[in-house]
Amino acid sequence: MAAYPSYPFYRGDVAHLLPPAYKHMISAWLEEDCPSFDYGGFVVGEKAAEAKLLQKSKGIVAGIPFFDEVFKQLDCTVEWHRSEGHGLLPSAEPIRVHVATVRGPVRKILLGERVALNILARCSGVATKSDHMLSLLRDAGYRNILSGTRKTTPGFRLVEKYGMLMGGCDMHRVDLSAMTMLKDNHIKSAGSITRAVEAAKAAGGFAIKVEVECQSEDEANEAVEAGADIVMLDNFTGEGVKIAARNLKERWKGKREFLVEVSGGLTEANVRDFVCTDVDVISTSSIHQGVPHVDFSLKIVG
Repeated sequence: MAAYPSYPFYRGDVAHLLPPAYKHMISAWLEEDCPSFDYGGFVVGEKAAEAKLLQKSKGIVAGIPFFDEVFKQLDCTVEWHRSEGHGLLPSAEPIRVHVATVRGPVRKILLGERVALNILARCSGVATKSDHMLSLLRDAGYRNILSGTRKTTPGFRLVEKYGMLMGGCDMHRVDLSAMTMLKDNHIKSAGSITRAVEAAKAAGGFAIKVEVECQSEDEANEAVEAGADIVMLDNFTGEGVKIAARNLKERWKGKREFLVEVSGGLTEANVRDFVCTDVDVISTSSIHQGVPHVDFSLKIVG
């Protein structure tokens, strides 16, 4: 059984995980939003201004490093009044919580407004959904890993993966170079699970883990025997997962070290059905695909 790690933000600043390249991404997003003349900026000019960042719906605040970098590149400053990872609970009354203050030339505040808000709203939505799904599993007695998937938005993966971390979940593999996942198309092309695993091990060596997507218990056994580090039980029923995971752990106990992952169609409505001590990882794209955004707005003061 895999021991669930402490959330990264309990051990340090999650922003320190970000690669230098994220700053280039911010520059590109700003350029995308204003590729030519800034007509609205002409109207307001560069007088000093202050704006309040208001959170208007429930959820966890996540994505602060990206928000800060937008305004840093525009010669503005941001003062936060709520820490990252802080959440607002549902309320019967309208929510308008002052979470940060942005200061700088008014033209530049407005130049960065939409880019910064889009990033923050999306990242916070992923963090909020991740946290909620994890809470459901913890309440159901699951103590191992909940992760997202690689089904992220092209060009926005870093923000979405960051949101998963801030929601207490595992990112899963970040890209194709992070781990070899052998799916049905790989196996069909290679000729068998065994051939695919052997080729993957030869290419990646000791440093790259190999995971095999399995449609049956027999396929999972072949994957383990071939040396897979992780077997994914894909699109099994809840009862089918419990039986297969138990059988796999019992058969290979003391012979092979591997993790059992469960994935495929998991949502808040059915994820409890898959909880058992023999499952090491539950992965689902539902914590980052199509999730509601957290609503923020930026309002100039005075």
